[in-house]
Amino acid sequence: MKIDYGEPFVGRAGKLMNMAFQTVGMKREELYIANIVKCRPPGNRNPEQEEAVACLDYLRNQVLLVKPQIVVLLGSVALKNILGQEYGITASRGKWIERKGILYMPTWHPAALLRDETKKIDFIQDLKLVIERNSQLN
Repeated sequence: MKIDYGEPFVGRAGKLMNMAFQTVGMKREELYIANIVKCRPPGNRNPEQEEAVACLDYLRNQVLLVKPQIVVLLGSVALKNILGQEYGITASRGKWIERKGILYMPTWHPAALLRDETKKIDFIQDLKLVIERNSQLN
């Protein structure tokens, strides 16, 4: 039986993400992590469009409260729901996109790193870009 802790990224992908954070000197406790949807779809599948749309106002309110300067978009679902369906993760990852005063860094979803270990290098490089830009902003 799997336990849902009500916290994003607590499984294998989350452990891998935490190790990547440690590698670049980030601490999960220093970050605010949110999901597109606020409950896990059956079978942990990607959310369907209507499920994402149903949760987007909640996510927008989270962003308004947190007021981030940088948002890291983990994977295609986050990228497409936040910036638009015309974006693809392969073409967009590692490139800064600015919207309404917020810098977005699309990168691979940690689960993609479990399926393709070669993506770990890109993921680490993208996190390093985030750290570098964050230090310039603060």
